Amino acid sequence: MKVLFPSLVFGLFAMTASAADSGAPTTERITFGGGCFWCLEAVFQRLPGVKSVASGYAGGKVENPTYKQVCGGDTGHAEVVQIEFQPTVLSYEKLLDVFWAAHDPTTLNRQGADVGTQYRSVIFFENDHQKDLAQKSKTSSQKDFMAPIVTEIVPLTKFYKAEDYHQNYYNLNGAKNGYCSVVITPKLQKLLHKGLIQETPAK
Repeated sequence: MKVLFPSLVFGLFAMTASAADSGAPTTERITFGGGCFWCLEAVFQRLPGVKSVASGYAGGKVENPTYKQVCGGDTGHAEVVQIEFQPTVLSYEKLLDVFWAAHDPTTLNRQGADVGTQYRSVIFFENDHQKDLAQKSKTSSQKDFMAPIVTEIVPLTKFYKAEDYHQNYYNLNGAKNGYCSVVITPKLQKLLHKGLIQETPAK
């Protein structure tokens, strides 16, 4: 045993090093739009396996847009969240289930009182695997809605991170912002009751 042990350790070390050098990603990204990005950010922050959520803009023709420009509805951009997650902990399918439950994908360019193309329902995929799963999930989820799902499924070309004051918005302003209290808090409570999210942001 004393003779074999060093070679065994070396073999295990070599296997570990090979896996580390393989370049296999430990996280993936997906970008969702479904109304105000404050809402979706707060939702997806409360999923174990989510490493980060960034609010931003995607799908438009204007480079480095500002919040004011996007709100004007002329940039083509949607308010979105870009989610970095650990697929070994949280599946893409689970993210899609939460996405459908977190907004109304049957209202065209609208979520509640938020109206305009910047509030459209959209999934921005980064590879064919994400595209295929999104399309299958959209089809299978249609049974849960009376009206047709109008969610776009399109490739992500560019993501622009929103201004700093939009990041982590609900967690920092939920108690003092009327929109958060009236719109986001009830949404979180509904999803929590369904067992789709946890009560506090994932660590």
